[in-house]
Amino acid sequence: MTVSTCVSIASTHAKSNGRVLIVGALGFIGHFIAEASLSLGRPTYVLLRPGSAFNNNPAKAAILRALQDKGAIVVNGVINEKESMEKVLKEHEIEIVISAVGGPNILDQLILLEAIKSVGTVKRFLPSEFGHDVDRAEPVEPGLTMYEEKRKVRRMVEESGVPYTNICCNSIASWPYYDNTHPSEVIPPLDKFQIYGDGTVKAYFVAGTDIGRLTMKTVDDVRTINKNIHFRPSCNFYNINELASLWEKKIGKTLPRVTITEDHLLAAAAENCIPESVVASFTHDIFIKGCQINFAIDGSNDVEVGNLYPEETFRTLDECFNDFLLKLEDENPEDGNDDDGDGDGDDEAVSAKTHVLEPIPIAAICG
Repeated sequence: MTVSTCVSIASTHAKSNGRVLIVGALGFIGHFIAEASLSLGRPTYVLLRPGSAFNNNPAKAAILRALQDKGAIVVNGVINEKESMEKVLKEHEIEIVISAVGGPNILDQLILLEAIKSVGTVKRFLPSEFGHDVDRAEPVEPGLTMYEEKRKVRRMVEESGVPYTNICCNSIASWPYYDNTHPSEVIPPLDKFQIYGDGTVKAYFVAGTDIGRLTMKTVDDVRTINKNIHFRPSCNFYNINELASLWEKKIGKTLPRVTITEDHLLAAAAENCIPESVVASFTHDIFIKGCQINFAIDGSNDVEVGNLYPEETFRTLDECFNDFLLKLEDENPEDGNDDDGDGDGDDEAVSAKTHVLEPIPIAAICG
């Protein structure tokens, strides 16, 4: 490698040990970002509202303990109180602010932005995107309202002069439920598949660990300043029919397929039942309208993450489905038969008789 090449590579990254403040670190996306920051040895601060207690939310309490055990520093502040955020940013000399707040708090970021501008020492702001490119996607209501709020934040950030990076990571690597379930935490179907439309519209699926890891690579990279970073891993480019076939291979059985029509999704969205209707509107946008694939990444402000970091690999959807299979086996320890017939006793064809899919509330959706 020549000296000039070394200089060129080094010049793409600024100081990589700046202090990071993560807002929404206990959420699904936020905790992966926090873990990735901590794994790099960066001073990582987690914002919590004063007096926050998670006695009734053991999952969030466990996430917080795990982050603190890894070195996260908890700071108290309120995202929609400018003086509170100015105090946090100044006292802790924060250089990178990453927001992963959910739908109800999207517009609170405008106050956070005012604090960032006032302090003047933040070198990069990553607003809460972590989903589709909200300027290209056009879901029906009520999902559209959330996207319009994200667009408003985008415009205000662009006008602020604060260096920013928008992460457009598309879908979570899991089976995409459209109802009141969080797909990342629910085992794929064991009774029947719900196929959206004809099941042929493709989407990109990304593991949470990869979202966190690659997000943290962008925060010091000068090539990502004022850019939209798109995650389009070719290894995880699937339609619903292909997802179903992959899961059938994992469980060693064929499941019936039920079509969820466009009209069904639109009707579910029109019921305006939150959050189910929001998820139905996003599902329609992804698997009927093809919002992840109906545009080219060719704008001056758009970059594909694989072009930035060609040496990086993604966890495949096949690997992610293996995790679900292990979780399923843990839930069915008594089922030790060799149902898959391969003679190794690992019973890949896991029994579904004790597994019940229970809807779980989606506290915050980052579409």
